[in-house]
Amino acid sequence: MPYFRSLGVNVPVVLCANKSDLAGSGDTAQVIEEEMVPVMAEFREIDSCIRTSAKEQHNVIEVFYLCQKAVTHPIAPLYDHKEGQLKPACVAALRRIFYLCDKDQDGYLNDLEMHDFQAKSFDKPLSPEELDNIKSTVSKTVATSNTEKGLDLQGFLQLNKLYAEKGRHETIWIILRKHHYTDSLSLEDNFLHPRFDVPDYASAELSPAGYRFFMDLFLTFDKDNDGGLNDQELAALFAPTPGLPASWMEASFPSSTVRNEAGHITLQGWLAQWSMTTFLEPKTTIEYLAYLGFEGPNARDSTTAALKVTKPRKRRRRPGRVERNVVLCYLLGSSGAGKSSLLDAFLNRPFDSLYHPTIKPRRAVNSVELHGGKQCYLILEELGELEPAILENQAKLDACDLICYAYDSSEPDSFSHIVDLRKRYPLLDELPSIYTALKADRDKTTQRSELQPDAYTAGLNMSAPLHVSVTWHSISELFIALAEAASNPSTAFPKSEEPPDHTSLYMALAATGCAALAAVLIWRRSTNSA
Repeated sequence: MPYFRSLGVNVPVVLCANKSDLAGSGDTAQVIEEEMVPVMAEFREIDSCIRTSAKEQHNVIEVFYLCQKAVTHPIAPLYDHKEGQLKPACVAALRRIFYLCDKDQDGYLNDLEMHDFQAKSFDKPLSPEELDNIKSTVSKTVATSNTEKGLDLQGFLQLNKLYAEKGRHETIWIILRKHHYTDSLSLEDNFLHPRFDVPDYASAELSPAGYRFFMDLFLTFDKDNDGGLNDQELAALFAPTPGLPASWMEASFPSSTVRNEAGHITLQGWLAQWSMTTFLEPKTTIEYLAYLGFEGPNARDSTTAALKVTKPRKRRRRPGRVERNVVLCYLLGSSGAGKSSLLDAFLNRPFDSLYHPTIKPRRAVNSVELHGGKQCYLILEELGELEPAILENQAKLDACDLICYAYDSSEPDSFSHIVDLRKRYPLLDELPSIYTALKADRDKTTQRSELQPDAYTAGLNMSAPLHVSVTWHSISELFIALAEAASNPSTAFPKSEEPPDHTSLYMALAATGCAALAAVLIWRRSTNSA
């Protein structure tokens, strides 16, 4: 054993006392206690020990089973013999499994949850006798456990510790592997990151199953039923994950979506936030669906069943609605035009008269009810200092559904910034757009531009700018207009003068000519017959 150690060999070892038929018929347990246990105490890499006899065929099959199990179900990653405790990584994995199985989040696995856990882990039902035996074992070893309510986390961990101590660590491995854990006690990569491709000009959205999962998750963890998730409830919800997604942290979540008066994210904001995350980074949503325990309608469904891919919308100018429930609008305009205040109004935040310049891109997402009652999620994004880089990036522009050109109607130099933008970035002409005049509650001023905004948009055969103010209740009409334009992009394109369409005239002339030719042929045929 010291020699193996000197070579750096790190594999499990089975200690086998062969020719036990020559050792007499003494007490096997006593022999193991006297001979083998001291060696196992000194060399922790020894997984198990056994006495065998090839002559008498005693434990021959068993020793090879132990060798196989030492490799396929090693004890070392699970249990620390020296400390007599489950290892931290094992505890963390079992803690997450307990969380996922505790469907009602009351801190106990009740009888129904225990039956579901047994069926998922071992593919067989749990008999009443087995359940009573588990409860009895836990109550004897955990004095504070109240098994009448079910099995709590401490009892669940103690039960698995007993499995390890009694050499039944194969049971622990079955549980872990059924819940997608690898031999290193990390979640399988293909479970966290299954293949999910989004074609060009298409987008990813939550499916009905995905929305239902996140809605149920919110309702389960809103313990005080106040319609919002406070810090403690959010921490409990994200307990089986690495924490909030990195993109959420960068966006100062939950400031990017709808909150209640206490500043806690509402159900509307929660679903909007996940809609935006799925649209912008679907792989993050898929990863967190795995962490949070999403299970599809069918047992074989992967986490990708919670998402769907929209139909590509390459031809934006084609009349008709696009098949999207989540749309992205870039908000462009000069500094101080009121873009940040517009985002605050979109999230029902009070107006702040202090000017706060936007440095890095800022997003806001909320649901908007379209004409006819259909609901969609609108993402408004203010680009900040990254505006030039984003407007030169073709992929970023392809992902955008609409441009909102915003200017301050009380500031004379505000509209000229929009004119300059369109000259500097000709690719913007390929995107549907809407013009809006912000701060309409102030005195309107003449813009220092070659054309005034109304004349400029009229020259493009587009609607005149919408005059709005974030202090008016009617501001919601702007958001509806933006969502409608993004959903029906052909209505929001700059239109140039087109020559009259003579197609109908040409078709009528062609039809007349064909009729005349047919008449001549019939007349000639009748003349020849005569």
